[in-house]
Amino acid sequence: MRGWRRKGGRVVAEFEQQEAAVLRGLVSQVEDMLRARAEEAPSDELSELTGIRTGPSESPNDPVLSRLLPDFHMLDPDNPAKETLDSVAALRSLHEPEVLEAKVGVAAEVMRSLPPEGGGVRLTYEQADAWLSALNDVRLALGTALDVNEEMPDELPEEDPRAPHLGVYHWLTWVQESLVQAMTE
Repeated sequence: MRGWRRKGGRVVAEFEQQEAAVLRGLVSQVEDMLRARAEEAPSDELSELTGIRTGPSESPNDPVLSRLLPDFHMLDPDNPAKETLDSVAALRSLHEPEVLEAKVGVAAEVMRSLPPEGGGVRLTYEQADAWLSALNDVRLALGTALDVNEEMPDELPEEDPRAPHLGVYHWLTWVQESLVQAMTE
C-alpha cells in the first residue's frame, strides 16, 4: 500500500493481498469479540416489551474489551460511592448496546469494502469515517494486547515475542494516518 489519496469524491488505496489478509483478520477478530460481548447482554422482559435494549452493567473482564468499551464515567478510586457505582452500571447497561452496534457496523464496512485478495478500495467519505473508527478499534485492541505505551521503543528486541506484532501496529497507525491526511487535503 502506498497510502490513501483523494480521487474525485472518493478516497482510494491499493492493498496487497497480504495487507488485506492481515487487516481483514484483525478487523474480524475485533468484530468477533464485540459480537460475543453483545451476546452476553442479559435477557430483559421490559426491554422486549419496550424495544429498549439493555446490555451488561459491568465492565468486561478482558483488558482488550475493557479498552474498547470503557466506562462512561470515571470512578474516584479513593471514594467509590455506591450512587456513583450504580450510575456507572446504569449508563453502561443503557448505552453499551448502541456502542457495540456502531463498532460492529464499522468493522463490517471494512470487511465489505476490502477485497479478500487485495486490490483497489474506493471509499465515500462516510465509508472512510467507518474505516477510521474500525482502524482505531483494531489499533486499541492490538496496542492493549501488546502493552504499547509511551515508553515503548519503536522496535523491540528480536527475541521479544511482541516484536513482529509491533510492526503490524505501526503499519496500522500509518494506514490510519494516511487516511486522515487524504480526507483532510
